[in-house]
Amino acid sequence: MSNLTRRQLLIFFGASAGAAVLSPAFKDKIFGSHLNVAEAVQPLKITPVRLPHPLPIYQQQASYLPTAIEQGTVLNPSSDTRLGQYNVLDDVVVPPEYERYVIVRWGDRVFPNQEEYFGYNCDYTGFVPVNGNNSNDGYLWVNHEYISYPFSALARWQPDDVAGFPESYPLVIGQTLPNDKTNIQVLGEFYYNQGGSIVRISRSGQGGKFAVVSDSKNRRIHGLSGLGINSQRSDQYKNIISWGSKSYQKGDQNYLIGTGPAATQVFTKSADGLGNKIIGTAYNCSGGTTPWGRILSAEENFQGSVTEAVKPDGTQTEYTTGTSGEKFGLVGEKYGWMVEIDPADPNYRPHKHTALGRFRHENIALRVEARKKLIAYMGDDRRGGHTWKFVSKGTVSSPTDKNNSALFEDGTLYVARYNSDGAGRWIPLSLNTRTDPIPPSVIGSKEITALGKATENALLSLPKRNGIAGQTSDGGSFNVDITNEATALPSYKGKKLSDFYTNQGAVLVDAFLAANLVGGTPTARPEDIEIHPRTQEVFIAYTDGEPSSDGYPDSRIFVVSKYSSDVNAPQPSGELFKIIENSPDGTGTTFRWQRLAKGGEAGAESGDGFANVDNLVFDSQGHLWAVTDMSTGVHNGFSTGANPSPILIDHRVVGTTSTVSTDSNLNVQTSNLAGVFGNNWLFLIPTRGPDAGKIVPFAYGPPRCEMTGPTFIGDTLILSVQHPGEDCPFNPQQTLSRTIEMLNLDGSVFNQTRTVPHGSNWPSNIEGNPQGAPRPSVIGIRRKDSKGRFV
Repeated sequence: MSNLTRRQLLIFFGASAGAAVLSPAFKDKIFGSHLNVAEAVQPLKITPVRLPHPLPIYQQQASYLPTAIEQGTVLNPSSDTRLGQYNVLDDVVVPPEYERYVIVRWGDRVFPNQEEYFGYNCDYTGFVPVNGNNSNDGYLWVNHEYISYPFSALARWQPDDVAGFPESYPLVIGQTLPNDKTNIQVLGEFYYNQGGSIVRISRSGQGGKFAVVSDSKNRRIHGLSGLGINSQRSDQYKNIISWGSKSYQKGDQNYLIGTGPAATQVFTKSADGLGNKIIGTAYNCSGGTTPWGRILSAEENFQGSVTEAVKPDGTQTEYTTGTSGEKFGLVGEKYGWMVEIDPADPNYRPHKHTALGRFRHENIALRVEARKKLIAYMGDDRRGGHTWKFVSKGTVSSPTDKNNSALFEDGTLYVARYNSDGAGRWIPLSLNTRTDPIPPSVIGSKEITALGKATENALLSLPKRNGIAGQTSDGGSFNVDITNEATALPSYKGKKLSDFYTNQGAVLVDAFLAANLVGGTPTARPEDIEIHPRTQEVFIAYTDGEPSSDGYPDSRIFVVSKYSSDVNAPQPSGELFKIIENSPDGTGTTFRWQRLAKGGEAGAESGDGFANVDNLVFDSQGHLWAVTDMSTGVHNGFSTGANPSPILIDHRVVGTTSTVSTDSNLNVQTSNLAGVFGNNWLFLIPTRGPDAGKIVPFAYGPPRCEMTGPTFIGDTLILSVQHPGEDCPFNPQQTLSRTIEMLNLDGSVFNQTRTVPHGSNWPSNIEGNPQGAPRPSVIGIRRKDSKGRFV
């Protein structure tokens, strides 16, 4: 178990360690000189929610054990935090001092055109007040990331055995889809349910509840916005301008446009012949809100729908057969960008800013200061993905000036290179940057030393080029690993990016491979990045260290597998980092990095009691909040599908997969250990006061859901509840029970009996329809005795 000292906390959260010695008043103020010294430090007035697994906070504070919908009991603190029995609820469970309520659901008809509806799988949320700083009335932007069952049994990656079970789409939307996953209406409706929604929300005042109100600016921006421009094409897609007979299914002219190098150097060569015009935005995961009142929405997992591989000039290698991109003629190079949207101005055509790079964008955090360059930090959410920084060429006039948008069009994109000694540097992705990929034997060295091998042979993907490493064609990727690096890697080193790409736009389109080529550090899925509101330090949530065929995180920096059979050995369950720029204005090329918290059970070595940390947010008092993103397929130790079975959880697992110690015919995966944590949950790390540095569980969501997009609006936390009941039938209902092996705080093993609903009926079940379909939704959480503050 990891225990942060007071000094470590002070250093991590930006205070002066010396101040802690000199002044007792500063001892509990993690932010040091950035706070009012006279301000009293009060204990948090929160009863932590009791989760299935042991946490140190339960030894020190009373906790709230949920027993039924909106019911629970308060448990006294105890040195023994083990629970022999735990019953999981199908609800969003919050502390007894708080209440949760639904603001808007998938399928709600909240737009002027009553045939349109609120999209699926809510993610990032951003709030823009209608009038200045009025936090009681504004436009809420909500990302819609992807489609999954029970929306439709035709959704990608759905379990094979759910066909024939109820689907939520006909029940919620009131129409049916053809039973053909290649049908244009099916694929079109899938795309329509991605992108984003803009809805105006309002409340009577502080302490009131937000609700959607009618507004002519309420609208959808979705995966096929602007499909009507296909009529301008001269190829086989000229007549693909609709996907059904409904008004919203007929292609409109609401296309998007690109800015920056790829827009002028690559899109002009795109196979669609549409130049800088772009059909739709989809795969929208997290994002950011600008000080000038616009939203930045991140296009993440585009690779399964359009072509990811590109040629040296940045255009796609070909349409990928069988994809929805091929069906509608969507060229791959126009997806995977950061998109700027103005909720308050329907006449503003959304921009895809190509100077920020094309990769699996998860989020963006901005540093916007008058008379300084605009800085953006970003993460590439893939295994082995990178951490990024963009520095504009121009400077900010006023942070609230909408002309700041133009600063995204010209600047330098950098990739982070971590050194194991805590230092780091930013490497520019410029045509003249030298190529120096990190050898797989180096990035895999920690795992190789421990286990004698590396998962996926420490895979590193590089751009495929004719004549290099024996390749005979251009475009896409070539995999280098420990088995071929001796012969393949030398021909990639000591060149320039200009030897691999024809222009800067092409470099940015292929940013992931280009970053590997120049020696950027492959990381552990950077899910979210937030800038500390007072210190300007950069907090990063790396959600999962386990490698895959997609990439391999640098094992010198991240825990990538379980390195021994010790039951309490470190678990590769994500980590929380901080970057401190060496330059005061953040524009420099060197930095320092630190690790605040490590994923894994609290009884595991260096574990802090969480798994797969995802979205982060700071509240008005500077406390850090985080949600988890544990894979749907391991929640509570049960598989998905119509016929669930217990998944193997064995703390003696070694590497990422190994033979079960009690049965040599069975294998167990290290990632299955996340099953001990139950449902995905929300926690905070107080940054001052007596609870500073502790993991404080605040809420958990319905079965198989992910809670995402936390945004504070005054005394209210806005939160998306994504994919409740994912990949599981919601009717007939099933209750499952099993014994789960877990770690006590001392690192010993104990067993718990866990009872859990297999799927979910939320929020229908709290709205009078206990067997109703699950619906991704946006909720509000507030104190019952709210006095203008959340905590």
